[in-house]
Amino acid sequence: LDNAGSVFLGQYASEPLGDYYAGPNHVLPTSGTARFFSPLGVASFTKRSSYTYYTKDALRAAKDDIVLIANREGLTAHANAITVRFIMREAVIERNTKETQIQVKVVLDGKGVANIHTGIGFFDHMLTALAVHSGISMHIQVAGDLHVDGHHTVEDTGIVLGKAIGEALGDKSGITRYGSAFIPMDESLAFCSLDISNRPFLVFQGTFTNAMIGQYDTCLTEEFFRAFAFQAGITLHINMMYGTNDHHKCEAAFKAVAHALQIAVTPTKSGQTLSTKGVL
Repeated sequence: LDNAGSVFLGQYASEPLGDYYAGPNHVLPTSGTARFFSPLGVASFTKRSSYTYYTKDALRAAKDDIVLIANREGLTAHANAITVRFIMREAVIERNTKETQIQVKVVLDGKGVANIHTGIGFFDHMLTALAVHSGISMHIQVAGDLHVDGHHTVEDTGIVLGKAIGEALGDKSGITRYGSAFIPMDESLAFCSLDISNRPFLVFQGTFTNAMIGQYDTCLTEEFFRAFAFQAGITLHINMMYGTNDHHKCEAAFKAVAHALQIAVTPTKSGQTLSTKGVL
């Protein structure tokens, strides 16, 4: 930072903001910039650093001007880097079958607020961890045929949650796309690496000692993540690397997915699609 010319702080201080609007930028005169940049003086030959921080409301006020100039220059990625920050990335999905009735709402840019009821206490606990640690607000209400077992409830929740995440991401352009995380929980360690690529796949490694954690069938952990990955269009690798307590192993896995997902859904500064093909 000692030699930086411009430093942009926070998710709403996108680089095009500095190009076109805030501080010493590419466009003159802007916000009085010309007054201290012309004519030449001693200050013109000194090294200066600018630090730019904008709130969402401040960027909203400048958004239309920045997007207009960027588009006039033919720099659509610059314009997208601004507009993507104001797209409400959310989705509501409802799915009713003879086995389950499920309503899911997700807000990718939420605050990790969780309102979850599936009828399986430990599963609620895992989904709450997924929401809180990913920063994705989730409203999940499930009525399932638990008199049979938990399979339909857990798998179908994965289906609907995956669909909701996929719909909220739209065409998946302008996101970081990849995310990885190691998460420890006491004696257990889990790893997740994922790619939001529209190439659904699951690799799940790890075993449980016990068949149940409370009323939750541990074998359904893999079923949930498979349903989730295939509906969201995610290549998902999960490794419960080691541990002795099944609760800790499972929770570490869910939290590893959450932290990897938080990274992957984050908008890129450029707004461009991270693919040599140009699309995902």
